[in-house]
Amino acid sequence: MTDTIPACYNVSIVNPNQFWKTDKVMKIELPILAIQIVFVVGLSRIFSIIYKPLHQTRLISQIAVGFLLTPPLLGRFPPIFQFIFPVNGIVNVEILSHIGLIYYAFLSGLEMNLNTILHVKRKAASIAIAGIIFPMLVAPWLYGLFRKVYGHIMMFPLEESTNNTYILWTLVLTVTSFPVVAHTLSELKLLYTGLGKAALTASMIGDTYSWILFTLFVPFSINGKGAIYTVLCTIIFVVVCIFVVRPIIQWFIDRKADKDEWNDNQLLFIFMGVLACSCISDFLGAHAIVGAFVFGLILPHGKFAEMVNSISDDFIAGFLVPLFFTGTGMKLMLFTIFFHENWLFLIMIIFLLCALKILSTLFVTLFFGMRIRDGLTLGLILNNKGAMALIMLNIAWDRTIFSVPTYAVITSAVLLMTILVSPIINAIFKPRQRFEQNKLKTIQKLRVDSELRLITCIHNTRQAANMINIIECFNAMRVSPVHVFALYLVELTGRAAALVAAHIGKPNNQPGEQNLTRSQEELESIHNAFDALGEAYDAIRVETLNVVSAYATIHEDIYHSADEKRTSLILLPFHKQLTLEGTLEVTNVVYKDINQNVMQGAPCSVGIFVDRDFGSVLKMNLHVRVIFVGGPDDREALAIAWRMAGRSGTKLSVVRILLLGEAAEVDASVHDEAQEILSAVIDTDKQKELDDEYINTFRLIAVNSNDSISYSEIDIHSGEDIPVILNEIEKFGCDLYVVGQGNCRNSKVLTNLLEWCECLELGVIGDILVSNNFGSRSSVLVVQQYGYGGMIFGNNLNRKVTNKGMFESVV
Repeated sequence: MTDTIPACYNVSIVNPNQFWKTDKVMKIELPILAIQIVFVVGLSRIFSIIYKPLHQTRLISQIAVGFLLTPPLLGRFPPIFQFIFPVNGIVNVEILSHIGLIYYAFLSGLEMNLNTILHVKRKAASIAIAGIIFPMLVAPWLYGLFRKVYGHIMMFPLEESTNNTYILWTLVLTVTSFPVVAHTLSELKLLYTGLGKAALTASMIGDTYSWILFTLFVPFSINGKGAIYTVLCTIIFVVVCIFVVRPIIQWFIDRKADKDEWNDNQLLFIFMGVLACSCISDFLGAHAIVGAFVFGLILPHGKFAEMVNSISDDFIAGFLVPLFFTGTGMKLMLFTIFFHENWLFLIMIIFLLCALKILSTLFVTLFFGMRIRDGLTLGLILNNKGAMALIMLNIAWDRTIFSVPTYAVITSAVLLMTILVSPIINAIFKPRQRFEQNKLKTIQKLRVDSELRLITCIHNTRQAANMINIIECFNAMRVSPVHVFALYLVELTGRAAALVAAHIGKPNNQPGEQNLTRSQEELESIHNAFDALGEAYDAIRVETLNVVSAYATIHEDIYHSADEKRTSLILLPFHKQLTLEGTLEVTNVVYKDINQNVMQGAPCSVGIFVDRDFGSVLKMNLHVRVIFVGGPDDREALAIAWRMAGRSGTKLSVVRILLLGEAAEVDASVHDEAQEILSAVIDTDKQKELDDEYINTFRLIAVNSNDSISYSEIDIHSGEDIPVILNEIEKFGCDLYVVGQGNCRNSKVLTNLLEWCECLELGVIGDILVSNNFGSRSSVLVVQQYGYGGMIFGNNLNRKVTNKGMFESVV
């Protein structure tokens, strides 16, 4: 190896005295391969952690490992490079990396959703096609400009201008990687916005077109004039796979998957089929990954695809594929650009290469009436490159179609496109600021004749039934309809693209699709349940959506959905459910974390519903009770119950607890300065004024004109009285309690009681009502009103950071 550019290895690996035809496999070859795998995988994981705040994909971290070994960095020290990648170890790692690449292509085909591709809408197809045609027209001109600017340098001569160079240069710029786009959207929490869905569908279509172009044109750069026979034979191979092999394999797999009769031997035949199809496509003259991709494409999705992904993803994507992408980084010689006298012009050409797909997408989105910012964001997202572009670059390198400078320029453009997408979108999109700029989205501020838009979050079918029961109580009428967005929350545990592709749209029972995954079956059941709700009530509209994300950040997807749908309320299921013994037991503690995260920064009001067999209650004789202590959350709870009271047969009783004497003392223990103590007292007085005003309005309009609505007051002088009073109230019985979480109360008594709460997100009153020791059989809805800051679950758990400017505007 030279000290400037990678050279060809002239090494004999044939040893006639050994069975494996190579030297000392166990003593030499295997240790070297192990060192290479450990170095690449370990360092790529470290880079992945470093790049995580920038939302970069694993592909970038893997290429960075290879770039670290280039001459300007560690490559300038030959002993280090030769220790990690000695000459006699190169062939082994190349073989292993290409095996990983073949299976990576197989998984890419397996996660493609053919139904989405075949039933694509005109808008998504137009965006995808424009992102291919425009670069195909302009890229050759940019290549000619690059040759003119770079000139003729003896040390790094350019390749002879050939058709092969034009073909691969152009094809690389037309590629959009669906897996990388899915990962980027998931990391940026744009996956379930309108923009994210458009980008996701367009990227899937673009990725499919990229595979078609790869199959049709790359053989011409490999086989020259004889490529026409390669293309024809490959097309015949694909047709046979789709119309002959696919039905047979699907029948066999569906029968086995439906009965869960899979074993390791049968799965081995699937993986051997990948190699068989790869060998066939390679024999025909196409690249081996074409056969692997087609084999993945014809296999049934659903339960089978989920099983194969779970078995193979960690090994293939975690160990084999990094070896291939690291090799891509090792070939990137940036000094051929920056040490050129016209390096500024070369950088300008790189940026022009990055702008082609952005400009084409922007033009099409403007034609469809989208905003410039959304069109620009969509173009940036679709500019993500992935494995396909890097495979083309490696073909061009291995066959010396690209010279070192050409490879450096086009590879720099590809990497720059992928690296800059997330930071730029974060800079121009900034969804968090939009939350702050919106008007208050609360039930209390909603006009009586306005549509109530709410999001209900669901983890399973049982929770869907519970949420439907509470939604029926919201008194949907033609003058005041209810629009429900049911979000089915799915945990992201593997390849983002595979899960996202499986949940694009509503699953249907097409051939080979009947063996749905558990999450798809639940989505189907939830969809049917909410469809039945919409059919039963003329004034209720329903949309069922799904959110695939990591549980640690899924609350951000809920934020963006609520903001885009302009909802006034987010309904969350409690993390405990009723058992046969009549007690509440934890189903999944992660649900509690999700609820707390949502309450910290939701762009509208939030309600946590605790179900105690609410479905068995006769809705025509529903009894709702509000425990009103004071504060914005209690006013929001009263607004919701007031709306429910308009439903025929519903009885509403409001019990106001007045804190007097010792119980009325303001808690200022967390304030160090006298000015802050005075501020807490003033805030408490203002909240009391707002409470009195809203209660008086309620009594004047509702209580005096409706016999089914009652109002009473109870005085409390100490903290010990609260549980006693709640026990007395419970004796009268009710079907549903609607209470506030307790923000802005500033009561010393309630703060002391909060220390004994098991579920802080429910507040003092809600926690007591939900406790198994309290013995209530009533369901509970705990409400937090939007506009007073999010909850802080820390040492001072019931305090909220109150924005005084916002508070003054509310007053």
